[in-house]
Amino acid sequence: MDILFFAFAFLAEVAGTVAGFGSSTIALPIALFFFDFNTALVLVAFLHVAGNIGRVSFFKKGLDWQLLTKFGVPSVVFTLIGALLVSYLPQNTLKGILGVFLIAYAGYSLWQENFRIKASTATAIVGGGLSGFLAGLIGTGGALRGAFLTAFGLPKEKYIATAAAIALAVDFTRLPVYFAEGFLSNQYYWYIPFLLVIALAGSFTGKQIVKRFPYKVFRKIVLIAILLIGIKFLFDWLV
Repeated sequence: MDILFFAFAFLAEVAGTVAGFGSSTIALPIALFFFDFNTALVLVAFLHVAGNIGRVSFFKKGLDWQLLTKFGVPSVVFTLIGALLVSYLPQNTLKGILGVFLIAYAGYSLWQENFRIKASTATAIVGGGLSGFLAGLIGTGGALRGAFLTAFGLPKEKYIATAAAIALAVDFTRLPVYFAEGFLSNQYYWYIPFLLVIALAGSFTGKQIVKRFPYKVFRKIVLIAILLIGIKFLFDWLV
């Protein structure tokens, strides 16, 4: 079971890099087949940290520092709030609401190829705050972050690097809260170094794949991934 989980973690990291919003949105639902919610939340957060370090390193020339600041500051603040509320709010309801939004956004964007949320400072602040809150609360804010970041029409390298840097700030904010709450028992500590290596290998593999896609194809991949994740969240909520 351990080997199977690590294999899925690697595939999730590759897919997350190609999709442009990290591994947690894909890896967390998979991890829930192996662990309880709190344990999965922490282990996937470590996978996410290492993967984002890899993406920032591999795509560092693409960082958009201005957008990073506008998006990242509210992300960090609301991540802390979300992480503190993990034990108090129903996870499935929140995932269902997020699923409805993601389906509506990605579906309409694929139908109307020129549609984007209006790019503005307000968009960055709202997107950062909402995605940060959900990342802290349910561990999967990347798809929502991706939905708002696509509004700015960033080149794929800049999109991946900026999204990863924001996610990294989010991860460093929520992990101390999870440990303070005792979400990870000692028996799983040995997973952490393996997840760090797997994440870096997955990010590197994903980078090689991304190089082969033109921007329009890359954006469609991101939107289709957002749509599928939204459907998964909605299905889990309804069933």
